[in-house]
Amino acid sequence: MARGMNHVFLIGALARDPELRYTPSGTAVFEATVAGEDHLIGTDGRERKLPWYHRVSILGKPAEWQAERNLKGGDAVMVEGSLEYSQWEAPEGGKRSMVRVKALRMEQLGYEPELVSDAGGGVRMGSGMNEVILIGNVVRDPELRYTPAGDAVLGLGLAVNETWNDRQGQRQEKTHWIDATLWRELAESMQSVRKGDPIMVVGRLVNESWTDKDGNKRNSTKVEATRVESLARGAAAGTTAGYAASPAAPRTQTASSPARPAATAARASAPARSAGNRSGNLDIDQGLDDFPPEEEDLPF
Repeated sequence: MARGMNHVFLIGALARDPELRYTPSGTAVFEATVAGEDHLIGTDGRERKLPWYHRVSILGKPAEWQAERNLKGGDAVMVEGSLEYSQWEAPEGGKRSMVRVKALRMEQLGYEPELVSDAGGGVRMGSGMNEVILIGNVVRDPELRYTPAGDAVLGLGLAVNETWNDRQGQRQEKTHWIDATLWRELAESMQSVRKGDPIMVVGRLVNESWTDKDGNKRNSTKVEATRVESLARGAAAGTTAGYAASPAAPRTQTASSPARPAATAARASAPARSAGNRSGNLDIDQGLDDFPPEEEDLPF
């Protein structure tokens, strides 16, 4: 299995005042919503501004230290972190899962950003940075599809490995299951990847929202890819030199063929989902507070 890479970089404004809370067992959790806009050039040559709102969390003592900095809504911050996959048994039955941003570092920027007010009473930065870099293994053979407009779309599931030593010095492992969406030329160029193939994915983090068959609102977080590289099998596992790219030409999505908004991707891959991404009025936060019962088994 490929040696995992899992990096998230965000630059945006705090949409509202952050909060410090504690789990029933006493673990501190610092929570903030970082918001900004991605400016993309469409196939028609026009610029599109796509708002994004991402919930980030810091756990343990670092959460209390972060709370002491007294950040407030509207402050510009830089976040360095990773994507954290969690799964748990829902009280109503069945398994639930989510992907969230685990912040390893949050720094206030040295300037006041240009802010955009939204309908939900929050704010976001008028620009920002929203980038994810992953290395993992494809978990299933992908299926290339086409939207009614003729755009190619490919969904990839990634297994991203994480290893660390716990407080007792024992080596621990965890797999993060992350979904990625590829569009147009990028989708068509990567349709030949198969289960188990190691790949590198670079893209933007997006949230999708829909209503399930029981009328419940559901949310998911995935990566909308702008670049994907196939890696040589075996070269990335157990090495310290990083990873090796395959001889094939880079599968890169350029500004002339940008990623489509996440709501469009949701409709292409799951037509039954009726609600799109409504992050412009902070609706994207609703439902994301459904955290797993325990949050203490994460490495610090």
